[in-house]
Amino acid sequence: MPSAFDLIAVLLVLTAVFGWLNHVFLRLPHSIGLLIMALGASLVLIGIEVALPNVALYESLTAMLRQIDFRETVLNGMLAFLLFAGALHVDLGILRERAWTVGLIATLGVVISTAVVGVGLWWLSGLLGIAISLPWALVFGALISPTDPVAVLSTLKTVEVPKALEMDMAGESLFNDGVGVVVFTVLLALAAGSGGESSILHVAELFFVEALGGAALGWGTGYLAYRAMRRIDDYPMETLISLALVAGTYALAAKLHMSGPIAVVVAGILVGNRGPVDAMSDLTQRYVFGFWTLVDEILNSVLFLLIGLEVLVLRFDPFFAGLAAASIPLVLLGRFLAVTGPVLMLQGRQEFVRGTIPVLTWGGLRGGISIALALSLPEVAEKPPLLAATYAVVVFTIVVQGLSLRAVVGRTI
Repeated sequence: MPSAFDLIAVLLVLTAVFGWLNHVFLRLPHSIGLLIMALGASLVLIGIEVALPNVALYESLTAMLRQIDFRETVLNGMLAFLLFAGALHVDLGILRERAWTVGLIATLGVVISTAVVGVGLWWLSGLLGIAISLPWALVFGALISPTDPVAVLSTLKTVEVPKALEMDMAGESLFNDGVGVVVFTVLLALAAGSGGESSILHVAELFFVEALGGAALGWGTGYLAYRAMRRIDDYPMETLISLALVAGTYALAAKLHMSGPIAVVVAGILVGNRGPVDAMSDLTQRYVFGFWTLVDEILNSVLFLLIGLEVLVLRFDPFFAGLAAASIPLVLLGRFLAVTGPVLMLQGRQEFVRGTIPVLTWGGLRGGISIALALSLPEVAEKPPLLAATYAVVVFTIVVQGLSLRAVVGRTI
């Protein structure tokens, strides 16, 4: 049985090798290139296992990957550090100007998409002869509707869009997790038969505790870290404070049943905007921001590698291929309506650049968070088709939409 160090070593070696091959030969955006190469390697190994069932390589790699709890690794490991790294670079002034757009798409947009995708999947599953009840279809709608901040922020590094539109995309992806988790939690309880009426009655309470409580916690811990940084001028210590801020805030949010993602995002925005003004010297800024840029790149690389390798563990039933393929346009439709509604509602209050709706629709990438939530579903009959649909949507949005977003931006803006 490989140790934790062995697992980390294998993942880092694969990440470095695939990253080098992509940089030298494929020249795709780093994260997308890693996912494609990992997915390709997984499919090759599956093909070898089918053709030569006695080969032990496939079984040994699969056994190793099964030791990695993808849900825990993403939601309670990588996510806090990735969100903080992304939030450090958010311009608070622009975010304030786009607050109505970001807030409405991150809340009402998630609800609209959840309803459209859930009802649509329930209808499609009936046509295809796959038994998925409406409550479980709505659970899928909830887990696939929030855009993934890791995937979106990674793609924005390679595509130039106007600042206002970039903030709409980045801000929404950073803040819609709190709403998505609340909706997912309530619908999962209803589908599993453990929530019932009490879950519906507590939706508002859950939202306030999770989202607003998380934001308040993040502001408080972020302000404490900022004040601590102001008292000293020592870049190793200030980098350590930022690390402690992320880990401590996320852990405390979990204990208080608040949104850890929203808490670290708010803390990151506060430190990233206030810190350079009067709490960090130029040298400290270079080291602290450089450190978090490096953390972001490394964790992003490992996460996208894991998404590509996860197909080795999941081994989807071909019977669900039709539903998985049909889920892709369905999720795009849900995303289009989730964006169009809030944009039309805000046209008199907020300025939008030309092409906002198509770019926000096509740029609504899903990623590891959706897969992690799907893997957290209980072992019910609906789980295999929902997992297949989730994985198909995630891979399509990252690879196809991520690679073609630049062309969509060029044609519409």
